[in-house]
Amino acid sequence: RKMVDMNMKMDMVAGGAQAEEYYEGVRIGPPPDLPSLLLHNRIVYIGMPLVPAVTELVIAELLYLNYESTSDPITMYINSSGTTTATGQQVGFETEAFAIADVMKYVRPPVHTVALGQAFGAAAMLLSQGQRGRRSALPNATIMLNQPRSQSQGQASDIAIKAREVRHNRRTMCQLIANASQKPVTVVEGECQRTKYLQPHEAVEFGLIDRVLQSEKSLPVKPSFIEQLSA
Repeated sequence: RKMVDMNMKMDMVAGGAQAEEYYEGVRIGPPPDLPSLLLHNRIVYIGMPLVPAVTELVIAELLYLNYESTSDPITMYINSSGTTTATGQQVGFETEAFAIADVMKYVRPPVHTVALGQAFGAAAMLLSQGQRGRRSALPNATIMLNQPRSQSQGQASDIAIKAREVRHNRRTMCQLIANASQKPVTVVEGECQRTKYLQPHEAVEFGLIDRVLQSEKSLPVKPSFIEQLSA
């Protein structure tokens, strides 16, 4: 009987089934699929610049979570340099951020935003687009405001066309931040004329976020898988 059970277990492993192994009473095995665990707990994490592949994934996750539940909140953690790299090199377009911002407003569940590490440029705008009262930052996060800049080259007519598009994107970016912070758009445009760094408490005063998270108890969502992994 024991030999049959052993053969069945070996066949299951050979067929692709996962075999549970224990060492001194503790289950060991492959690491968990963290992206799936986060999505299961309605967490969307932006940890890269806003390039098209990141935008596609974030929008897909928001739409999927909207399908899963139209009332349970979505928590979006943001640690991104926006549409540029940390050194300022342009890697994405402001329209990537506008697409995510539109979907955040389109889905029915409230979207809570949390900044950690950095939220620069377009990422700071996304941070401000969370549900009012549920926009947060961890104590050592840095938030930076700036404006889209034109780096076009070529014929004068092409440069003029690109300049008009940059002005439009600049106006849209400032309008979104102004609406979120309840400030006149002219004030936001003046603040964004030059790069402006904000510490979390300064971002609260500006109106980009509503609070600074100081402890685990103040986190918007405590993922259920954390308790399961530690059990």
